[in-house]
Amino acid sequence: MNKDIFLSNSLGGKKEKFVPINKSNIGMYVCGPTVYDDPHIGNARPLVIFDLLFKVLKCKYGDKAVTYVRNITDIDDKIIKSSKEKKISISDLTDKITKKFHNDCEYLICDVPTHEPKATENIKLMIDMINNLIKNEFAYESEKHIYFKVKKFKDYGKLSNKNLEDLIAGSRVEVSENKKNPEDFVLWKPSIDDEPFWESPWGKGRPGWHLECSVMSKKYLGATFDIHGGGRDLIFPHHENEIAQSVCANKTDRFANYWIHNGFITMSKEKMAKSQGNILKIGDFKNKYNGQVLRLALMSAHYTQPLDWNDKLMGECYRTISKWYGCYAPTNKKILIKDEDLQPLYDDLNSPGYIANLHKLYVKAKDGNLSDKELFTVACNFIGLLKQPKEKWDEFKKGKVAFSEKQILDKIIERNKARQDKNYKLADKIRGELLDKGILIEDKDGKTTWKIK
Repeated sequence: MNKDIFLSNSLGGKKEKFVPINKSNIGMYVCGPTVYDDPHIGNARPLVIFDLLFKVLKCKYGDKAVTYVRNITDIDDKIIKSSKEKKISISDLTDKITKKFHNDCEYLICDVPTHEPKATENIKLMIDMINNLIKNEFAYESEKHIYFKVKKFKDYGKLSNKNLEDLIAGSRVEVSENKKNPEDFVLWKPSIDDEPFWESPWGKGRPGWHLECSVMSKKYLGATFDIHGGGRDLIFPHHENEIAQSVCANKTDRFANYWIHNGFITMSKEKMAKSQGNILKIGDFKNKYNGQVLRLALMSAHYTQPLDWNDKLMGECYRTISKWYGCYAPTNKKILIKDEDLQPLYDDLNSPGYIANLHKLYVKAKDGNLSDKELFTVACNFIGLLKQPKEKWDEFKKGKVAFSEKQILDKIIERNKARQDKNYKLADKIRGELLDKGILIEDKDGKTTWKIK
């Protein structure tokens, strides 16, 4: 059985065997949140996916062999705009959203990264990198702005596998009269009016977004490291720009060896985005679902593929977790998961394949002995499931039943009438509503009964 890890590398566009630079010191950097608004379910997917990869790498190489860095962007144009709209200070806004982000990470049962640097804590290093780029003629000053010379970096576009002209034509490139060429991107910009600023050789200003990740990754992982991750939407321009400025500033051939990107979350096959008006905040789910339900839903499709978000998916994941808790058996014993059960995760983080193995282990545990139940629980724990005591799940489950007995009976009468009228779509919808509230209805001998699931 193959015990090597394989990952889909966006740099080259194919699945590759993972070969670390140093197997006792593996580095992974993942782009974290820009803390200007409440985290949404689209932000949750990379949180869970890269938490899963962190777990797999630690399983393979040891807990102390993996350094996971996830940054906090706490200075950015979006933050400045949001603070003005909300009429609160930037520090109050970023503190508030960062706290919500951490609460959401805990809700989704994600491990804490090794390091979580903030952009504002590393401004001096950003200024040093810009000076280095200017010195080596990869950047220039124009009206107190500093821009990177994109055409001077011959490998620009290699990550997205497109030439420069195609990239510019197919994306929103910041237009500015200060640039020598339209494709050049900003490394430093002057601050105006009451905007936050830091002193620099080019006057009072602040760093460009792309530069921040290049500096923080180098600080903790070095000039070249193993894995860089993020959502697919970051490939261009963010990650493409990171590569350009990092390779040129650090005088290396590569920045990161493996570029891992998760697919979008969609709703009715449309990308989740503010412009579409279909954003779902993570906080919106907290009163309705235990975090394990969201976590399972986010792992239900392969990370490279889109994940269509809907009530049916959530209902299925709720019922699965509820069923699995029937075989919950915590243990302090050291129990090893079998290689064949782990194999899907080693093969490009195939979480649907691993979940399928969990279903098989559940069937065995349901009719098996205590050891079978302990193995099943440990296998669930490995991907962050069944980590809460059963009492906590039962408490959540009980609170989920928000209908009174009269309301339940009224719903059953409404459903029976829909069935008589052959309006099966409405009947199914009512059954789903009841299931979402933890109420299972059964039709037998012409009668409908209900029970708390």
